[in-house]
Amino acid sequence: MGSITLNNGLEMPLVGYGVFRVPEGDDLAEAVKTAIAKGYRSIDTAQVYRNEESVGRGIRAAIDEGLVTREELFVTSKVWNDGLSYEETLTAYDSSLEKLGLDYLDLYLVHWPGIDTNYVDVYKALEKIYQDGRVRSIGVSNFHVHHLENLLKETSIIPVINQIEFHPHLIQEEVRAYCKEKGVQVEAWSPLMNGSLLEEALIQQLATKYRKTPAQIVLRYDVQHGVVTIPKTMTPTRMTENLAVFDFALTEEEMAQLDALNDGLRCGPDPEKFNFK
Repeated sequence: MGSITLNNGLEMPLVGYGVFRVPEGDDLAEAVKTAIAKGYRSIDTAQVYRNEESVGRGIRAAIDEGLVTREELFVTSKVWNDGLSYEETLTAYDSSLEKLGLDYLDLYLVHWPGIDTNYVDVYKALEKIYQDGRVRSIGVSNFHVHHLENLLKETSIIPVINQIEFHPHLIQEEVRAYCKEKGVQVEAWSPLMNGSLLEEALIQQLATKYRKTPAQIVLRYDVQHGVVTIPKTMTPTRMTENLAVFDFALTEEEMAQLDALNDGLRCGPDPEKFNFK
């Protein structure tokens, strides 16, 4: 399985396991443990998903059963910064650690910029956590170029990640170009558009050509763009399939054809309009 090197030297798997919209419970804990058993080493959750406790149970079960060591995992969570102060952000990190049952996170993100500049104080709290050695890396999510420009003016640590909605219908060229210039790794959430991408004729044609699933075509597209991707599935066979994207490559023409699907279609909120307070 491929990996990338973040701007602080930390290695991160190119394909991880996402748990957005999966409710708390035994099924999720078991799914996380199964994903780790199948080879996933990156697990992505968030405060607002309200499933950190189950994710943590799955991680700890995998460790206890000898499937993996904590040091081999890359665990991400995100702070839901709905008007949080600096101090409240520090408390939110402690809360996530407690729910996960872990001593540290590998990556902690500001989940949304919001429609004001509160994210600067929130990110400064993340800087404090990082400088204290309590998290291995920090970053942001859903930030556009102007958010990043403002953040970099007001803070001292360049985010390692900007996790954004990215797929062939929303390729976000301006954001990706700016992130590349600044050394910020792009990560895709909802890479399969909640499954709707799998019905695209072009993607199905490519799946037939390469004898892969439509999901594998999309995830390979992400990987070839150098974008970290975190598909979600509760099905063990699909967990295996989603990791099997490193034994083939799309041509430059096929990548361009997929890029040409770009029409600005979102399956999530627009960061310019989303007020999460």
